[in-house]
Amino acid sequence: MNAPYDGDRPQGTGGAAPSRGTDPGAPAPGQVPPPGVPVQDPYVQDAYDHDPYREQDLSSQDPVTEALYDRSAHPPPPPGTYQEPGHLYAQPASPSYPPDPRVWAQTPPPEPDGPSRHLPYGDHAATTQFVGVDALVTQATDEQPEPDAFAHLYRDQQSAAGHSPVAVEEAPVAAPAPAKPTGRAAGLLRSSALMAAGTIVSRITGFLRTLVIAGAIGIGTLNDTYQIANTLPTMIYVLVGGGALNAVFIPQLVRAMKDDEDGGTAYANRLLTLVVVLLAGVTTVCVLAAPLFITMMSPKIASDPQQMEVATTFARFCLPTMFFMGVHVVLGQILNARGRFGAMMWTPVLNNVVVIATFGAFIWAFGGFTSSGVNATNITPEAMRLLGLGTLLGLTVQAVAMLPYLRDAGFKPRLRFDWRGHGLGKAAGLAKWTFFFVLANQLGLIVVTQLATWAGAVADKQGHSGTGITAYNYALQLWQMPQAIITVSVMTAVLPRISRSAHDGDAAAVRDDISYGLRTSAVAIVPCAFAFLALGAPMATLLYASAGKGALNIGYVLMAFGLGLIPYSIQYVVLRGFYAYEDTRTPFYNTVIVAAVNAAVAGIAFIALPARWAVVGMGFAYGMAYAVGVGVAWRRLRTRLGGDLDGARVVRTYARLIGACVPAAVAAGATAFAIVQSLGTGALGSLAALVAGGIVLLAVFLIAAKRMRIEELNAMVGMVRGRLGR
Repeated sequence: MNAPYDGDRPQGTGGAAPSRGTDPGAPAPGQVPPPGVPVQDPYVQDAYDHDPYREQDLSSQDPVTEALYDRSAHPPPPPGTYQEPGHLYAQPASPSYPPDPRVWAQTPPPEPDGPSRHLPYGDHAATTQFVGVDALVTQATDEQPEPDAFAHLYRDQQSAAGHSPVAVEEAPVAAPAPAKPTGRAAGLLRSSALMAAGTIVSRITGFLRTLVIAGAIGIGTLNDTYQIANTLPTMIYVLVGGGALNAVFIPQLVRAMKDDEDGGTAYANRLLTLVVVLLAGVTTVCVLAAPLFITMMSPKIASDPQQMEVATTFARFCLPTMFFMGVHVVLGQILNARGRFGAMMWTPVLNNVVVIATFGAFIWAFGGFTSSGVNATNITPEAMRLLGLGTLLGLTVQAVAMLPYLRDAGFKPRLRFDWRGHGLGKAAGLAKWTFFFVLANQLGLIVVTQLATWAGAVADKQGHSGTGITAYNYALQLWQMPQAIITVSVMTAVLPRISRSAHDGDAAAVRDDISYGLRTSAVAIVPCAFAFLALGAPMATLLYASAGKGALNIGYVLMAFGLGLIPYSIQYVVLRGFYAYEDTRTPFYNTVIVAAVNAAVAGIAFIALPARWAVVGMGFAYGMAYAVGVGVAWRRLRTRLGGDLDGARVVRTYARLIGACVPAAVAAGATAFAIVQSLGTGALGSLAALVAGGIVLLAVFLIAAKRMRIEELNAMVGMVRGRLGR
C-alpha cells in the first residue's frame, strides 16, 4: 500500500502515546542517531499507533470461542463503555473524563439519547440476549452467516472518500408472543376425549334404551320383529350411501377445504344436496316395498301372517329414518372436516332419550312385558303407532340438532344442484367400490339374520326365549361399545390428518398414524375383549334382568363375541389407511372375504349346534371372520406403504397386552363364577359377580402390565394421574 506522508499525522508531544513498535532507546525525531543504531523509517514509525486490529484491546476479544466461557455468568461490559474507533491515522482524542478504576475500559461521556449504537461484540443493543454455554451448544448446528474479517480494512477508505457510515437508529421490534405449545398428540387426545365422552354418554343412553325396550316388549318374537324393522333402514342407508360418505367423501371434503378458495363450502353444500335428493328417492321406494324387505330379512317371520303384519307396520315407520340418518351423517362429517368433532357424537343422545321416553310411555299406557305379556298376536294398532312414531321422531330430532353446530362453525347449508365438474363424479367413481364393499357386508348380515331368526323361533318353541336375532343384536351392541368409544374416536380425529399425509405422498406419516391408532386403542380394546369373555354372563344378566332367564342367553352370545373384538378393532384402523389413499377396491375385496367367512361359519354353527346354541356359534363366527380379514388387509397395506407398517412394534404391544390379560381373565372368571354359584343369577348376584370380577381383572392386569413394561399403558396411566393431580 502507499505509505502516508509524514506531514499528515501530528508530531511532537501533542498527546500522542508512545508507539508499541518503537524502541525506547531510539533518538527523538530530528536527532541524528548514534553510530551502530539502525535508523527507523520515519514513514512507518507511528503506523500502528492506533492498533487497527485491536489485539491489545480486551473489549475486542470475543472469549465465546473458549469452551468454558459463559456469557450469562460473565457478561461483556455495559453499553457505552466501548470507544468508537476513529480515523486510522488520526491522533486519538484525549479522554474528557479520568479513568474509572471500577471498570476495565474507559468511562464514556454521558449519552442522553440512550445506549450506544454498538456493543463490544458487534451486537445490537436493543435485541441482544446473552445465553449460557448450554444454549450455545444446542444452537451449534444452526447456520450463522460468516462475518467479514476484512471489513475493518475499508473503514478509513470509506471515511476518506466522504462516505461516512451513517448510523440508522432502528426502532426496537417487539418480540412476538410465544405461541402456546400444542403437540400433535395433545390435539388428538383432546379431540378423542371429547368424542369419547359423547360416545360414552350415547352408548350409556343406548343401553338404557335397550333395557326399556326389553322391559316393554320382552326379548322374544315381538322384539325380533321390531329389531328387523329397525335394522332395515340402517342396512339400506349404509348400502346406498353411508359407506361412501364415511370412506370417500370425507377425504374429498378435506381436500376441498385445503384447495378451494371458499374453504370447501360449495363442495360441502353440493354433497349435502346430493345426499338429500338421493335418500329422499330411496326412502320413498323402500317404504312402498317394505313387505319385500321383511321377506328378504326373515322368511320365518314372513311365513306367519300376524308377525308379518306387525313387522311391516314397524318397517313403514322405521324406514323413513334412513333419510334423517343420512342428513345427520353428512352434516356431522362436514363439522368433522372443520375440526368440530363433538356434535356428531353427542346428538345421538337426543335420539336415545326420545326412544326411551316412547317406550316408557308404552309401559305407562300398556304395562311392562312381565305384566302385559304383549306379543305379535295381541299388540294393538295404537301401540304399534306409538312405538313407530317415537322411533321416527328420535332420528328426526338427532338430525335437526346438528343445525346450531353448523351455524357456530360458520357453515350455511344451501341446496346446490351444480354437480358437474366439481369432483363429485370422481368421488362417485370411488364410491362404487364402497357400494360393493357394503353390499358384501350386508349380504353376510342378511344370512346371519335369517339363520338367527329361524333358530330363535325354534328355540322359543322349546322354551328357550332370547336366543334369536334380538339376543344377537343386544350382545353385538354391548360388544361394540369399546370399539365405538375408543377406536372410532381415535381414528375419527386421525383420519383427516392421514388423508392430508396421503395426499402429500408422506407414507411415513401415514404409517406412524396407523401405528399410533392401533397401539393407542389396543390399551383399552384388549382388556375389554377378555372382560367380555370372563364376565359376559353377569354383564347380561345384570343389564337385562327384566327379561328373565333369557338374559343369560345374551350373556353366552356376548362371551362368544369376546375375543373377536381385537381383530374387529384392528380391521377398522387398517382400512382407514386405504381410504386415505382413496383406495376403495381393496377394502371391498377384504370385506368379501370377511362376509364369506362369517356366513360360512354361521351356517356351520346353525347346522351343527342345537337351536339354543346356534346364535352363540354365530357370535364366534363374527370374530373369526375379522381375524381372517385382518391378515389380508395388513399384508396389502404394508405393501402399499413400502413394506413397513411398524409391525414389530404393534405386534409387541398386542402380545404384551394379551399376556397380561390371560391371567387376569382367568382370575376374574373364577371369582365371578364362585359368586354366582353362591348368590344366583339375579340382579344382586350378577352385580356382585361383575364388581368383584372386574376389580380382580383390573388389578391383575395392571400388575402384569407393569412388569411387562407396556409403554402405551404407562403413558396412559401417567396422563390419568396427571389429570387427577391437578
